Amino acid sequence: QVQLVESGGGLVQPGGSLKVSCTAAGIISRIYAMGWYRQAPGKQRELVASVTSGSRINYADSVKGRFTISRDNAKNTVALQMNSLKPEDTAVYYCNLVDTGGQRWGQGTQVTVSS
Repeated sequence: QVQLVESGGGLVQPGGSLKVSCTAAGIISRIYAMGWYRQAPGKQRELVASVTSGSRINYADSVKGRFTISRDNAKNTVALQMNSLKPEDTAVYYCNLVDTGGQRWGQGTQVTVSS
């Protein structure tokens, strides 16, 4: 069974920075991609950033230039460095992993951007 353990998140003022990290544990088959999604109250879950096993990176337009995703294939970890945070970045952030067994999700970590 695969578990995604997230850390980081919290409360930050507009313009500030936060980092969320995720480690995949358990019996993991071939990983195709890891990344982060977010869901704000009343909104659908949306992709924030992802990185494939071939290191192809994809960002949502709303976070380009502010967020940076990084992945350590050897450790099965993925991190999201978030800079210049805005109130509209407030959401629950979910770690995501895609392997031969399908999509896996973390439990989510709250990121709140507020003064």
